[in-house]
Order: sequence, then C-alpha cells, then structure tokens
Amino acid sequence: MRDSSSCQQQPGKRTRIRNRLRLFDWIVSKINNSIGKDRSSKFLIVVLDIYGFESFKTNRCLTNSFEQFCIILTNEKLQQHFNQHVFKMEQEFYTNEEINWSYKEFVDDQDILDLIEKKPGGILALLDEACMFPRSIHVTYGEKLYQTFKDHKRFNKPKLAKTEFTICHYAGDVTYQTDHFLDKNKDYVVAKHQALLSASKCSFVPGLFLLLREDSSKASKFKSIGAGFKQQLQALLETSSHTEPHYVRCVKPNNLLKPSIFENQNILQ
Repeated sequence: MRDSSSCQQQPGKRTRIRNRLRLFDWIVSKINNSIGKDRSSKFLIVVLDIYGFESFKTNRCLTNSFEQFCIILTNEKLQQHFNQHVFKMEQEFYTNEEINWSYKEFVDDQDILDLIEKKPGGILALLDEACMFPRSIHVTYGEKLYQTFKDHKRFNKPKLAKTEFTICHYAGDVTYQTDHFLDKNKDYVVAKHQALLSASKCSFVPGLFLLLREDSSKASKFKSIGAGFKQQLQALLETSSHTEPHYVRCVKPNNLLKPSIFENQNILQ
C-alpha cells in the first residue's frame, strides 16, 4: 500500500486530528440514531445548556486552544440569543405597549461576535486565510491578529506574547494559545492516507471516509473546521429562532464546586 520509504512513518498530526473528527462524527450519529426521532412529529422540545463558560489555566495538559475557542464562540452566540429574547424583545414589547418601566442595562456581545466571525477580517476569516498559504505558521498568524486588532477594545495582546491573544468575553477574559490553530483548522487528510484507510478490509474504517471519496472532485477546494463549525452553529440558532424559548435560571453557589458552601457574590449574579 505504501512505498518502503514511508512505511515506517506515522500519519501526520493534521491527519490524526481529522481522523479523530471523523470518529467523533460517527459516535454522534450512532447516539442520535439510538435515541430515535419521530419524523412525523410536528412538535419539538430541546434542552440546551448555555452556561459552560470555562477558561483553562495553561499547563502541559490544558490550554485554551482552537477547540476551546470554538466552544466559547458557541457560548457567545447562545448568550446573544438569550439577550435577544430576554432583554431586547421584551423591552421593545414594553415600549410598543407604552408600559411604564425603567430601561435595564445588559451586556451586548455583538462586538465580540463581529471580532470573531466578521467577513472579511474577523479572527476566523484571518485563520482561514493563513491556512491557505503554505508558509504560514502560528507566529505569523499571531502577528496578523496583533496588527489587525491592535485598537479593538475586546482584543488584547499579553505582554511579551508572540502567539497568544486575549479576548474580553461577556463572562471574563480568556487568553488563547494559537500554537495549533492552523493545523486544527484544516479539514484535510493526505491523499495517501485517504487511500490507505479507504482500502481497509475492516468495513468500519472505510465507512468513515465515504464523504472523502465522494468529494474527491472537490479536492482542490479549501475547507476549514472553523467554517464547518460556524455552519452547524448557525443551523442550531436558526432552529432556536423558530421556537418559543423558556429559560431555567440556575444558581452556582461557589467556585470551589463543593457542597454546602454559598458565596454571596455568586448567588447575587
């Protein structure tokens, strides 16, 4: 299957990442199929946890890398959805009905979403641009971010940083490490590895790569994980926009994650 010069080589980092994503998609599909869904049903109830905001303290095992960046983008989008229904629409309703009320201030995170998603020139758009140039590395990507957003109030460059950047999110500041952003964003598997996996005698393995074979004619078209993630997130929000949302207010009693401890500041928030 492979020539002697490459038979001892392990799949590259990028290929390993893409293989894990294929496997993850397969697991999600299996779970959804096992849960079952009545396709003739006209009603839908979805439970969605919109808390989940988390910033890792950087160490060998945990970093705020590309995965965490996507997760927190999701939180920002869901927070905006919450703002839209709980604050913006309610206050517009009160105004239209001429109800006597006092305006409530709230944090609108649209500027953060524009910083990340805007085309052209947002963080994800610049990441896709960097991925299309073979000589781009995380250092040059970091420099591009610093140059583009040096005056943005939500974007900061940590002192002495060459690749890290900080975003002032609605729930707090998060510093991201861009070391693997480019590799993790490329939706690409080396052709030799595709052929090897697709030719496997184990039916499970080539089953994961059916889409790659079907899309072989589009091999030259650049695809990114970030763009695919944005599409899935947009589909979720479009579904949510056609429903009537109800929110359950949860209390996080303490930051230690221990029972029987109640911190006043947390409860008030």
